[in-house]
Amino acid sequence: MSAPNAKQSQKSMSLFRKTAFILLSIVIAGQALAQQLPVPPSLAAKSWLLLEVGSNQVLTAEKPDERLEPASLTKLMTAYLTFSAMRQKTIGLSQPLPVSEKAWRTGGSKMFIRVDTQVPVEDLIKGMIVQSGNDACVTLAEGIAGSEENFAQMMNREAQRLGMTNSHFMNSTGLPDPQHYTTARDLSLLASALIRDFPEDYKKYYSMKEFRYNNITQPNRNRLLFIDPTVDGVKTGHTEAAGYCLISSALRDKRRLLSVVLGTTSDSARAAESQKLLNWGYISYDAVALFAKDQVVATLRAWKGAQSEVKVGFASDLSVVVPKGYADKVKSDFVAEPRLIAPIEAGQKVGTLKVTIDGKPYNEYPVVALENIALGNIFVRLLDTIRLWFN
Repeated sequence: MSAPNAKQSQKSMSLFRKTAFILLSIVIAGQALAQQLPVPPSLAAKSWLLLEVGSNQVLTAEKPDERLEPASLTKLMTAYLTFSAMRQKTIGLSQPLPVSEKAWRTGGSKMFIRVDTQVPVEDLIKGMIVQSGNDACVTLAEGIAGSEENFAQMMNREAQRLGMTNSHFMNSTGLPDPQHYTTARDLSLLASALIRDFPEDYKKYYSMKEFRYNNITQPNRNRLLFIDPTVDGVKTGHTEAAGYCLISSALRDKRRLLSVVLGTTSDSARAAESQKLLNWGYISYDAVALFAKDQVVATLRAWKGAQSEVKVGFASDLSVVVPKGYADKVKSDFVAEPRLIAPIEAGQKVGTLKVTIDGKPYNEYPVVALENIALGNIFVRLLDTIRLWFN
C-alpha cells in the first residue's frame, strides 16, 4: 500500500471512530434520559391513556389510536351536546320532553321512563349520567334534534370540531353498531372538553352517587366515586364486545388527571386499573405552573395598527408536567413571530413558548394575542410601511 493510501486509510479510520463515538454518546444519553422517566404501569386492558388536563399532556398510553367500541362512553358526547343545547337555550332544565315509543323500547340500561309521558330535561340528564339510561339518551336526542339519526349527525360534526379524527357515532347510547367506534385518545379529548367547557354541569351531575326515578334507585356505576374521594367523574361503559370500560377523573392539589381505560374483563377490574393509572400519574409527575390565563407574557410591536403594541399570553392557564425531581429545571423562552401586522385578533397565534428541562427541549406552546388590534388610519399604515422597508 502506498504512503498516501495508508494516510487516507488512517484518516478514514479516525473519522469512523469519531463518528462511532458520537453515535454511541447519543445512544447512551438517550438511554440515560429514558431511564430517568417514570416507568408506566402495565394494565389488564385493551387500550388506555392518562392525560394531565391542565397541560394537555399525555403521560402514558397503550394503543391510544386503536378503534374500539365505546359502549356507554358514547354518552359523554350526548351529554356534551345536551349541555351545549342548554347553553344555546334550545332546551331548558325544567322543560318536559315527550317519551317516544322508540325511546321506551330501547334496550340496555334504563332509567325506566314511561312511553307517552313527559320527563323534565334535568331528570333525563341525571338518568343518562348516573343510571346510564339509554331511554333517557334517545329522549334527549329526539328533543334536541328531532330524531336520533339527526342527533348522530350532530355528534359526528362535534367530534370533528373537537379533533376526534378516529371516531364515528351512529346513535346516542353506545349500543353496538359496526360503524360506531372511537379511540382512547379521542375519548380523552371529549372528556376533557366536557370538563373544560361545562365545569358547573360536570361538577353538579358527574359526582352524583345515585339517582331515584319512578320509585327505582340506581347507583352510579363508577366505583371510584365510592372508593377515592378525589375522583369526581366521569363515565362507565360495557358491552360484550367492548368489555368493561371506564373514564375517570381526579382532582388532587388543584391538578386534574383523566384516565381512559378500555376493554377490561370486569367491573372491579376497570376500577382497579383506573385507580392504578391515576395513582401512578400523581406519584410520578409534578406540575409546574408557567403562566396564568390572560397573564401578559410580552408586549409586541403591532405594525399598521390603531395601537402600536399588542399584549400577548395564553387564553387559559399554562402548566407543564415533568417527572418528579425536575420541577426546578424547567425553563421557558418566548419566540415571537417576525412581524405582526394589523388587524390582529384576540386568540391569534403570535409566537411560541419553548420549554426545556435541564437544557433539553421538552415541549412548545402557541402564544396568542390577548386583545384585538384594529387596522390603523392611512397615515399610520403609510408610515409603518416606510419603517418596514428599513427594518
